[in-house]
Amino acid sequence: MSGEESNQDNPPAAFETPDEQRAAAAPTESQLENQIPGGRGAAGHDAYAAWRFRDYRLYQTGWMIAVMGFQIENVALGWELYDRTQSPMALGYLGLAQAIPVVALALPGGQIADWFDRRKVIFVTVMLQAILGVGLGLASYRDGSIPYMYALVAGIASVLAIARPARQALLPQVVPLEVVNNAITWNSSVFEVSSMLGPAIGGAIIAYSVRSAYFINAGCAVAFACLMLFLRFKSPPRKREPLTASSVLAGVRFVRQKRIILGTITLDLFAVLLGGAVYLLPVFAKDVLGVGKIGFGLLRAAPGLGAVVMALALAHLPPMKHAGRNLLLAVGGFGLATIVFGLSRSFTLSLVMLMLTGALDNISVVVRHTLVQVLTPDAMRGRVSAVNQVFIGASNEIGGLESGLTAAWWGATAAVVFGGVGTLVVVAAVALAWPEVRRFGSLHDARPD
Repeated sequence: MSGEESNQDNPPAAFETPDEQRAAAAPTESQLENQIPGGRGAAGHDAYAAWRFRDYRLYQTGWMIAVMGFQIENVALGWELYDRTQSPMALGYLGLAQAIPVVALALPGGQIADWFDRRKVIFVTVMLQAILGVGLGLASYRDGSIPYMYALVAGIASVLAIARPARQALLPQVVPLEVVNNAITWNSSVFEVSSMLGPAIGGAIIAYSVRSAYFINAGCAVAFACLMLFLRFKSPPRKREPLTASSVLAGVRFVRQKRIILGTITLDLFAVLLGGAVYLLPVFAKDVLGVGKIGFGLLRAAPGLGAVVMALALAHLPPMKHAGRNLLLAVGGFGLATIVFGLSRSFTLSLVMLMLTGALDNISVVVRHTLVQVLTPDAMRGRVSAVNQVFIGASNEIGGLESGLTAAWWGATAAVVFGGVGTLVVVAAVALAWPEVRRFGSLHDARPD
């Protein structure tokens, strides 16, 4: 990893290049064990390898705070829009307002991530997110028009669309390439812990005051931005290609050539597009299960809880030896759990199924993000991450629109069951169309060409 240096508390050497690392002072036997990729000594696996790096700890602390704030805001938005309109389509339009900026700005955002210091890109965009979050809170406080709130949501989605490629491409800079899989696994854990705590806290907050949730999110964003200022790793020199259609679309060409990446992100695209039930949770909480605001917060938190358990298990286990097969099985299980959730009229069963969807989805997240980051050269990571964002980020929000439309046509139960069945069809189609996916082996052996 040219131009980067180790940020361990007591590193034996910087990890600019393999030659420089070998030229460092001879390490002790225990240090050599610490440097074994993905493991330590006879145990063969260091579950906490990424956490031994200072910059990683700082980044993850800020990331956790930011995700919790964003989840709190999303809980407030979903509840307020449905409460004020009594229409599932209001939730679908929320997904549309968040999806359009992702589709429009993700690829330029990838170019920006490959041009500039990714820390600075994240800092600026997160501060803009905080400012727009304050505007959203003021609009809610004044009972502003619903279209105006959608416009502010679209503004927040725009700055996040630019920030995401830089954020995703940052991880291989704050840790050595050998522990990127471990870093991504823990990154997923942090995200899911935040996604679990954020909605649960958000449910309690909106029970007291919906409007305060927006201001809390703005404060969380500022905290994340400030922590980014303390990262110390050295960014490699950036070669700024001219801004042309060819340079912006370079990530698209790379993904098309890397069939294993194309297959995995296509699988997630349609699975999330069809199988996501999160946008309809206000309907299930209020009209189907009758559990109110606190129950809604628990439903929103359940996928995060399941994902946390799975992420911790993945972090403590050696890298998957049959990652492709596990990916397909996990997404298929996600579809089945979604179907059961849609048919359930028991709050307890619904919580369990949502926890299961989160656990299975986490397997997919770890496999996909590891392949995208590890198989991509650093100079291309921003643009390839942007393509991944278009596939996955947009599918989350467009999936919200799909859920809102089908719920308006057929009802919430039929919409969720339809999505689960569609997910199973997608798994079968990807397994047949991309045999590279089902044959892919160990994540530990993945490296750029």
